[in-house]
Amino acid sequence: MSSKLAVVTGANKGIGFAIVRGLCKRFDGVVYLTSRDEKRGAEAVAALQKEGLNPKYHQLDITDPKSLTVFHDYVKTKYGNIDILVNNAAIAFKSNAPDPVAVQAEETLRVNYFSVVSACEILFPLLRNGARVVNISSSCGHLSCIPSEKLRQRFQDPNLTIPELSDLMRQYVEAAKQGTHAAEWGNSSYVVSKVGLTALTKIQQRLLNDKDIKVNAVHPGYVDTDMSSHKGPLSIDEGAQAPLFLALDAADSVRGEYVWCDKRIVSWSGSKPSENY
Repeated sequence: MSSKLAVVTGANKGIGFAIVRGLCKRFDGVVYLTSRDEKRGAEAVAALQKEGLNPKYHQLDITDPKSLTVFHDYVKTKYGNIDILVNNAAIAFKSNAPDPVAVQAEETLRVNYFSVVSACEILFPLLRNGARVVNISSSCGHLSCIPSEKLRQRFQDPNLTIPELSDLMRQYVEAAKQGTHAAEWGNSSYVVSKVGLTALTKIQQRLLNDKDIKVNAVHPGYVDTDMSSHKGPLSIDEGAQAPLFLALDAADSVRGEYVWCDKRIVSWSGSKPSENY
């Protein structure tokens, strides 16, 4: 029960896989690669074992409360606490996806925002005092991506609660169903989901300050993954660098921040930084 524990969600490929690789090399403790699909997860673990690394595996589907509860109970019994939690699992529809906007909005928000909220509600009680949480956001999670000034002010409200934020996310889904979303929210469900995740990060930090738990959001960069249709110039290991920095190396004073791929703390509400690769 005394072993330190790191958990990465959605880690059978892409940036999550590379984060597990980096943690296995540097974290003084047990590292869990988790994934929705057990077969793909086992293949990912086998690939890392061929590199001489030794991650553990557990199935975890963040969209399934039962799966989350099973994982919570397993960790509580076997390890007691979590020291590093990387919320990486996410989806993105392709730009040419035939699915209606309403379907894309509901599904993207379900996975990228509401399921992360659920995962945190179930797993946060296991966080050890001093733990670190890394929420994988995006450059799309910068507040400037939301056209409406009124909405941007709402997201920045220092008294915003998680239920109120969730209501905002539901308002977006409803607007998308009505076809009235574009003027205020823009045309990307992925943007809204990642702005929501970044806002969630800041609320979570406020709630966990008294336990010395650090919660940060990070834009990992434009990475060569399935999600980017392999258009990103960065390798998955390069994309893992900023998340690993927050998980392992950042000063304890870094908390509730939005961190860029070059490890800079950036203003969430200011001008969106450029990306130089």
